Amino acid sequence: MLITAIVVLAVGTYAIRLSGVVLRDRLELSEPLQRLLPMSAAALLAALAGTAALMAGSEFAGFARPAGVLVGGLLAWRKAPFVVVVVAAAAVTALLRLAGVE
Repeated sequence: MLITAIVVLAVGTYAIRLSGVVLRDRLELSEPLQRLLPMSAAALLAALAGTAALMAGSEFAGFARPAGVLVGGLLAWRKAPFVVVVVAAAAVTALLRLAGVE
């Protein structure tokens, strides 16, 4: 059963990707829509990041995780090396949890 589900999802994913290549020359998008698509992708990614940062399942993740994400975001904005961003975000989250801040 699990293998069947994996194969069906793989075929569906491949079909969606293939349809983009096949329909590229046949489908004309308007200029406003062409400008809107990249912004909608960015908005979707921002919503996903916000949900992952603030929620643990269906409940609020507490204040430690968003604080770590905020520190990581600030360091990334200041163009710190990736390793520094990840270690600092994890350290802030761990230290806040160690201090009893959930």
